[in-house]
Amino acid sequence: MSLIEKIDQAKQAINQVIVGQDDVVELLFVALLGKGHVMLESVPGSGKTKLAKSFAKIINGNFSRVQFTPDVLPSDVTGIQFLNPKTNEFELRVGPIKTNILLTDEINRATPRTQSSLLEVMEEQQTTIDGITVSIPSPFLVIATQNPIESNHGTFPLPEAQLDRFLMKVTMDYPTLEQEKEILNLNRTQDPIHQINSILTTDEIVELQKEVTQVDVSDVVQDYLLAVVRETRNHADIELGVSSRAALALMRAGQAKAFLRGRNYVTPQDIKELVTYVFEHRIVLTMEGSIRKTKREVVREVVQAIDVPVELETRG
Repeated sequence: MSLIEKIDQAKQAINQVIVGQDDVVELLFVALLGKGHVMLESVPGSGKTKLAKSFAKIINGNFSRVQFTPDVLPSDVTGIQFLNPKTNEFELRVGPIKTNILLTDEINRATPRTQSSLLEVMEEQQTTIDGITVSIPSPFLVIATQNPIESNHGTFPLPEAQLDRFLMKVTMDYPTLEQEKEILNLNRTQDPIHQINSILTTDEIVELQKEVTQVDVSDVVQDYLLAVVRETRNHADIELGVSSRAALALMRAGQAKAFLRGRNYVTPQDIKELVTYVFEHRIVLTMEGSIRKTKREVVREVVQAIDVPVELETRG
């Protein structure tokens, strides 16, 4: 069985546990293979933790979870040096970030100082604890969750610098009636997550990540991608458009998506389908624009304003 066939099998296995979220599972694999991180937004009880645990089990990786509250300190996330009273020497205790799949639950409840403790590890896959640099194993995927209906009391909006570290923002919608009935039946006797077995290894994921970087991005696709990027800087309702980091993120996501579809080249359609997920959390609307529209609506207007090239759609 090829690695891409294993990916398909892994997605099917997770979809048997997290019913009705096929698109979300696909996007998480895009992030994993594109070496990115995901902001996951949904109401409580929608299966975010179970989804993250399923990903860790399917790749035979380690899983850690941090429940953010206002009193969580940066050291609770990254780790500390402490004095061992038995040896009378300082010892390093690395926090939950040294893992493969890190779930940071309700990240907007953490203080800005604690939120910023994730910046280095998300960008450079390492952290510094009292001057000691600690490498994070590969693959490494941060899934940060937040509740879309959370009141402002006790929450701290993530700054643009932090949001820009996330490859994508993904929303988990409610399941349909039929899907919710399936969820009831699957969980009637036991939690289906216990039936998940590892299909891939972390070494295989690292190998796939390397293969994704070899997916071709033609001049036509690059020109289309950059046209969309520049449109975010010219749209009347956008005060702050996306950065060059966002352009790179969209390219990486496009490469991963094409790879998952069995192609060694990115099409303009790949880019178009990913723009909303990659750009929505990165733009800042004007005051007038935020009153009349949501960020998602504005990003869709940006996409519609740029003609999609069709030259590559028939490429073999």
